[in-house]
Amino acid sequence: MPALLRQLSGLGGCTNPIRLDGHRTEHHLNRDTGEIGRILHHLNSTELPAGHLLVRCNNRRTTRCAACAEAYRRDTFHLITAGLRGGKGTPEEVATHPRVFATFTAPSFGPVHNRPTGPAGARRPCRCGVHHNQEDDALGTPLDPDRYDYESAVLWNAHAGLLWRRFSIYLRREVAKRAGLTQRAFREHARLSFAKVAEYQKRGAVHFHAVIRLDGPEGGDTPPPAWATTDLLTDAIRAAAAKAEAKGPMIDGRAHRFAFGRQLDVRPIRGPELDGGTALTDRAVAAYIAKYATKGAETATGALDRPIRLIAELAQLDVPEHTRRLIRTAWALGARKDLEHLRLRAWAHMLGFRGHFSTKSRRYSTSLGALRNARAAWRRAQAAAAQPEQEETTLVLAHWTYAGTGLTPAEEWLTATITPAPGTEGEPTRG
Repeated sequence: MPALLRQLSGLGGCTNPIRLDGHRTEHHLNRDTGEIGRILHHLNSTELPAGHLLVRCNNRRTTRCAACAEAYRRDTFHLITAGLRGGKGTPEEVATHPRVFATFTAPSFGPVHNRPTGPAGARRPCRCGVHHNQEDDALGTPLDPDRYDYESAVLWNAHAGLLWRRFSIYLRREVAKRAGLTQRAFREHARLSFAKVAEYQKRGAVHFHAVIRLDGPEGGDTPPPAWATTDLLTDAIRAAAAKAEAKGPMIDGRAHRFAFGRQLDVRPIRGPELDGGTALTDRAVAAYIAKYATKGAETATGALDRPIRLIAELAQLDVPEHTRRLIRTAWALGARKDLEHLRLRAWAHMLGFRGHFSTKSRRYSTSLGALRNARAAWRRAQAAAAQPEQEETTLVLAHWTYAGTGLTPAEEWLTATITPAPGTEGEPTRG
């Protein structure tokens, strides 16, 4: 039992680990001759208390594994923070660059139950005449489901990523135009960096939250030109968002074209030391974006957190009727030959959206991979420090095969009783 507890504690609370069969052997290696010598250490999965090597699932979804999703959320927080105030390879001077927090919404596909705001922030009744509370299941559902444009709603999600790419192209054009530069010359004076996350609204439509920063030509390592201001960036974003458009398919004589909704929110980001601490702070923005990096359609609409293989499965699942109709629409559209490239059936559980939930430009800051590698290197260093120092050169031979996923009922019970030890619960790297 103590050995099994130690193995499970190494998962840091992961509830859906990957089980592996195989072995790992460390041999002494002669530096001069290359001859493989004695065995220094041997690990066989059959000799482990759980009968398998257990590896964290590293799933980003809270509904699949809360512990691994928390590690993903914290890493995303540090990634966003590094691009706002520096650190982890990004210079602190980025905090002085023009930067804004922008929200891009989806267009309307028909009236839905909502909580409209009146003058001075007062809540007005919904179109149905009811004052919905924040937890009301009716929020986001159509007032008239039979007239709601489910086809466009699914296709919007499928084209949202393309629309963002079009917007980023227009944004560079708009900034260059305001600076009196050609697009070619713009690259020699400035660079746009961003980090964004996709969020599902209650109605099942994807919208984007993004940090957008204006840097010098080499990104955060170089200061922006004198003409680069927050007002110029804000104005360019509004103009680019109004012009960006993604061409959709022609279905039964109806041409689909997609653009962002009218509700565009662009706010400057200021440090916590300004405006008496009441301004939109770096930390608040990073925390807001990181929160949505671990969520998908399932948290907003009650949709599924894994693909379905047959549409008949939907009849056995407990999902809201609005979500059910979105999934059925995606499945039906996925059968069309002219829409094969959208892979709507494979992504029906995500209501048609198949893009990455968290993306960034290359020069924005560090990467999630770099943060994970740094954490792994720290753990290896800690393990090495706990062992006697040795000068031997080693050769590692390993072979692992997939044996399943998840914990046994007894392992689940034991895992629930364990408090993750420091350094094993997915704590993000610091410094």
